[in-house]
Amino acid sequence: MPLNTSAGSVTFDDLEQRRHMTMTHSPPLDRGFAERLLPLRSLLLTYPTILAACALAIFVATRLGLSIYSSREIGLSDMPFVLVRGLWFDLVTLGALLSPFLLVNAVLPDRLRRSRIFAWLSRVTVWLVVALLLFSAVGEFLFWEEFSVRYNFIAVDYLVYTQEVIANIFESYPVTPLLISIAGTAAVIVWCLRHWFRAAETMPYSARTRLTLLALAVVGPMLSLVAGIDQMRGSGNAYADELSGNGLFSLVSAFFLNELDYDRFYATLPDEQATEILAGLGMPRATPKPADSDGQHEAEFPAYLTRRPKNVVLITVESLSAEFLGSYGNAKGLTPNLDRIASQGLVFDRLFATGTRTVRGLEATSLGTPPVPGQAIVRRPKSDHLTTLGEILHHAGFATTFVYGGNAYFDNMAAYFGGNDYTVLDRGDFPVETVAFENAWGAADESLFDNAAKRLDDHTADGTPFFMHIMTSSNHRPYTYPDGRIDIASPGGRDGAVKYTDYAIGHFLETASTRPWFADTLFMITADHCASVAGKTELPIGSYLIPMIFYAPGIVKPGRITAITSQIDIPPTLLRVLDAPGEEMFFGRAITGGTPIDERAFVSNYQSLGYLKNGLLTVLRPKGLVESFAIDPATLASRPAPIDKRLRDEAIAYYQTASRSFKTGALRAAWPEGDVRAKTEIEQ
Repeated sequence: MPLNTSAGSVTFDDLEQRRHMTMTHSPPLDRGFAERLLPLRSLLLTYPTILAACALAIFVATRLGLSIYSSREIGLSDMPFVLVRGLWFDLVTLGALLSPFLLVNAVLPDRLRRSRIFAWLSRVTVWLVVALLLFSAVGEFLFWEEFSVRYNFIAVDYLVYTQEVIANIFESYPVTPLLISIAGTAAVIVWCLRHWFRAAETMPYSARTRLTLLALAVVGPMLSLVAGIDQMRGSGNAYADELSGNGLFSLVSAFFLNELDYDRFYATLPDEQATEILAGLGMPRATPKPADSDGQHEAEFPAYLTRRPKNVVLITVESLSAEFLGSYGNAKGLTPNLDRIASQGLVFDRLFATGTRTVRGLEATSLGTPPVPGQAIVRRPKSDHLTTLGEILHHAGFATTFVYGGNAYFDNMAAYFGGNDYTVLDRGDFPVETVAFENAWGAADESLFDNAAKRLDDHTADGTPFFMHIMTSSNHRPYTYPDGRIDIASPGGRDGAVKYTDYAIGHFLETASTRPWFADTLFMITADHCASVAGKTELPIGSYLIPMIFYAPGIVKPGRITAITSQIDIPPTLLRVLDAPGEEMFFGRAITGGTPIDERAFVSNYQSLGYLKNGLLTVLRPKGLVESFAIDPATLASRPAPIDKRLRDEAIAYYQTASRSFKTGALRAAWPEGDVRAKTEIEQ
């Protein structure tokens, strides 16, 4: 009985003979059954199908491997959700990944498909795709080890800044053996599939098969229109939610969701209501301080000061979780210098970072605004000449400088700080002889601080007051630093990097104490974000707790601030300490240690926006969703709780107003160029 195909008439005997030539020996098939099965076999024995099987196996193996690695955080009861939801995301990813291969196989004539050239090109293509998928899987394990999430917006940023990232990877991992192993494993897989390849090359394609392949090529990518990264939720366990996703799907989603329009995706309020709420909360931008008869703004003198400093040095330490410091309860002795100055200075016990990235910390400590959804303002267009500390203090007569040990083009730091009236000093400005050691991220912290001290000497030669913001980088993978500085050999992992950074800060303060400007300078030491944000909830509040220490012998009274505070409170607090104008330009409020404050904090990842107040964490999410969690005051553990309508509206008012203020230009500074106040106007 002949079978009509696009290649001509094929009989069952032809099929049997070809099957015996290309497949392992097996008993003959029933003629009727085989004839009915031929269209299905011709669909299954195609290169796209083989690729789909390989990709699906790698996706599932990756998910199972990560689940086993995280077995302490998820239970067997979570696995049905992980596997079923994960299969959905895998199929969506396959739909987009296989579309070009389906299209080629649908339109390619059998004569070309059976050629030797096509056979070799197809096998090389399968090897390359499998190798790339294995490479992605290995990358996912390394990424999960660092961040406990599938690929996200951090991975997107890593694709942009390849120089630092690739250098960091080569310094942190045995890259060459890994690449050889991946290439070899892919080659073994291709060799094991050789019989399937031969069958795929000789199996005739019917018109029905070609139409099916063409339909799948069109329909497959359309699955992504009904799938969204928000579907990686619902298990009640953040680890299980992440494991249910697909790394490649998450990576592409993060690329397109780096900027989220607040008004389009989040719950909103009428502008008048939001303004009224913020005014009732005493937010500086909504309720500026009245001026006295001399035109000076009334401001409470900070209770922790004996006198005002003339200068401020703000140090943001890379990934310095509060839990690393002895003054916050750590017993490892990693921070002897920070613990010493903490005992002599002012310690903030409950300061929370706004996000999980350096740019988010820099945004908070310079711009004093709640985190806008998506990418930080530091990375966005039109981020110049905003109401930042640099812009305000520059126009108040201060020498304002941002110092970074790496290349400041990374994360757009040079453009952001340079465009906001900071003088930018980075690795390229350091004399070669001053760099004791460097790795992928830049000069070692001790070299960073030595160059910062030299610049401060230059600033004060004419008596100009200064504000310097220093960003460290040594507490970052690959955790390498100069030998002989601490008792942990390099590379010393996270503990070694923390202890080395502590050494560098101690060395800097010792050097500073010999300078004439030391007696009039306040040192504010904090972090950009925590070392890890892993937790069973999407916003594990304990993973946002960072340290802050005010150190200035003879200026700052030793003590502790126990109130809940936010990173966005640093800019107005700094201005209050200096008695400089501009507090009303921030969303944060000055912490004086005197009058009790309305305690609240802001935490976020790139999509979820959290508002911590009164023991409740209110979370705003895309699609207008709002959630609430009760926070244990001792452990900071969270559990679902009913939504408090008042706190929900406060959260919306803050985040909505901050997002709209940037979007409409309300955050831009209003001074004309060259309008610099005489420094005599600032109380020295």
